[in-house]
Amino acid sequence: MLGQGFVSAAAIAASVLFILSLGGLSNQEKAKRAVWYGIIGMALAVVFTAFGPGIGAHWLMIPLVIIGAAIGWVVAKRVAMTEMPQLVAALHSFVGLAAVFVAWNADLERRRVMAAQAVGAAQEEFSAFAALVATKAPDELTFLQLEVVFAIFIGAVTFTGSVIAFGKLAGKVDGKAKQLPGGHKLNAGAAVISLLLAILYLNGAGFWTLLLLAALAFFIGYHLIMGIGGADMPVVVSMLNSYSGWAAAAIGFTLSNDLLIVTGALVGSSGAILSYIMCKAMNRNFISVILGGFGAEQTGAAAEIEGEQVAIDAAGVASSLNNANSVVIVPGYGMAVAQAQNAVSELVRKLRSAGKEVRFAIHPVAGRLPGHMNVLLAEARVPYDIVLEMDEINDDFPKTDVTIVIGSNDIVNPAAQDDPNSPIAGMPVLEVWKSAVVFVCKRGQGTGYSGIENPLFYKDNTRMFYGDARESIDSLLSLID
Repeated sequence: MLGQGFVSAAAIAASVLFILSLGGLSNQEKAKRAVWYGIIGMALAVVFTAFGPGIGAHWLMIPLVIIGAAIGWVVAKRVAMTEMPQLVAALHSFVGLAAVFVAWNADLERRRVMAAQAVGAAQEEFSAFAALVATKAPDELTFLQLEVVFAIFIGAVTFTGSVIAFGKLAGKVDGKAKQLPGGHKLNAGAAVISLLLAILYLNGAGFWTLLLLAALAFFIGYHLIMGIGGADMPVVVSMLNSYSGWAAAAIGFTLSNDLLIVTGALVGSSGAILSYIMCKAMNRNFISVILGGFGAEQTGAAAEIEGEQVAIDAAGVASSLNNANSVVIVPGYGMAVAQAQNAVSELVRKLRSAGKEVRFAIHPVAGRLPGHMNVLLAEARVPYDIVLEMDEINDDFPKTDVTIVIGSNDIVNPAAQDDPNSPIAGMPVLEVWKSAVVFVCKRGQGTGYSGIENPLFYKDNTRMFYGDARESIDSLLSLID
């Protein structure tokens, strides 16, 4: 067993490594090193926690860690980059469920200590956690009960919310906003009853209050995320990431584990900041996301779209690219689904070799997860310096000869600016229609993930390049001079 001094030192070192990891992930060139910081920090955390003071059968931890690591390795190897958002959502659910189980166990241990103390049992008979509980003053026990309530509520909401988010991202649950009759009034009612149960519990009611509290929180998490439309799912995943962090921090307080508190706070705060940034990028506030996603009922009739979608073949697209001086590529989830990033990278290489200026325009909520497109392009070895954010490139579209949109819909929708009744009215978008020519790579004429029609596809300077994105881009390679 390791001494408390070693555990405290390891906790500080791991915390620093986690902070370095988060900081490094903001830069593509430092991201790989940042991931290693996180891996080393987590290894330190697991080893020094498992073999530190207060843990009973240390030998049991070894097979558990090995089994968990093996499962994680297999899952990570099998999951494609296109499925990464749903994997992240699934992992959030595990943290939430763990918080619920730990909180339940903490209260059962508290009750066992109180019962044992009532009959004069010796402290040596207690487990490590029970012994810790036995040393707490009455006001500290009250604080422990508050931690239990918080961990159960946030953990349960995170669990079912993440499960539904996983289902929507994986296409196993309908991405449209759906609610039971009563809508958010049901969520509000469940929240009020949860508060009453928490008050009863704090005033000495039985364990049944925590079971009912968890059941209501499970419902709130399920119903809350079911009522959010598909286009808001990137924000939802970020929000659930924040919830899972605060749930982990609550567990840390319950277990008196400083490292878990620090780690949970880092995840919770970073997730909250990211949610704010994404809501700002979509011209929405957090409450509007929670009260209904894009694709829910509209307040007015959307503007009618005139014209027709005009198709073009590979030869026509290649001809425009060969005559162009400046090209902007806008990647979206369609590129991820088709796994077209390598073909796109090769197209960029050929165009740049021909002396053309080629850049990428990345919207903050492109794909199904923040940074989704950046990761795919980095995987395909696209140079970092030509991958630009929306604010950096939006003013350049009027000077662009050709823009290629690959599998994007809502982030290039002019209705956000032109139609006040559109569900995405006011959302900052990439103004691709200001380019001389726009080519849109799509499988067919369907709408995007939010179910909103896009007037861009009907504009005079837009041509639809139908087909699988990877096959479409591959067909251009041999035609580029």
